[in-house]
Amino acid sequence: MKKAVFIALLIFCLSPWGSPPVALALGLALAFTIGNPFPQLEGKFTKYLLQASVVLLGFGMDLGSVYRAGKQGILFTIATICGTLLLGCFVGKLLGVASRTSTLISAGTAICGGSAIGAVGPAINAEADEMSVSLGTVFVLNSVALFLFPVIGHALNLSQNQFGVWAAIAIHDTSSVVGAAGTYGAEALAIATTVKLARALWIAPVALLFAYLY
Repeated sequence: MKKAVFIALLIFCLSPWGSPPVALALGLALAFTIGNPFPQLEGKFTKYLLQASVVLLGFGMDLGSVYRAGKQGILFTIATICGTLLLGCFVGKLLGVASRTSTLISAGTAICGGSAIGAVGPAINAEADEMSVSLGTVFVLNSVALFLFPVIGHALNLSQNQFGVWAAIAIHDTSSVVGAAGTYGAEALAIATTVKLARALWIAPVALLFAYLY
């Protein structure tokens, strides 16, 4: 019965009616009710799926647009990424969070959510539970931002340009950035997607940096 429910929900999430927030909500509901129907497989495929996702993300980039966006805002991008990483590590120590978990959450927040965590995790030899906590944290924040950001943007009367830049910097995963910006407007969507993809290029140097530090 558990396996049948899991497979049915999986098929639904892959259908046109599925979306990242819906998939996350269904996953949480499943975990808190019937539990994991495949406990023997837990954690075996996650690492490879995340690494494959990072590679596939690169294939989906328009390098010309990414270069132009990155060239125009490179100093702003460096400042926000470095500032987020430093602030995340400081807050992690303040709250007593484990070093590698704090690093993963900071990297995911600074760059590209699950993709950044998937790249940095193997580089610092993160354990499965550290990866799970980090991914859960950014995914929950993503799902909240997907619904909350457009409401805040309209309340503050942000322009399409302002909202696009804000969404690209403040929302972790590209999918949630696209969802929130697409709700706000076509111009916001174009700006947010381009800026987010430019920031995603920093996954590689940040992963190498943390591999060296650890």
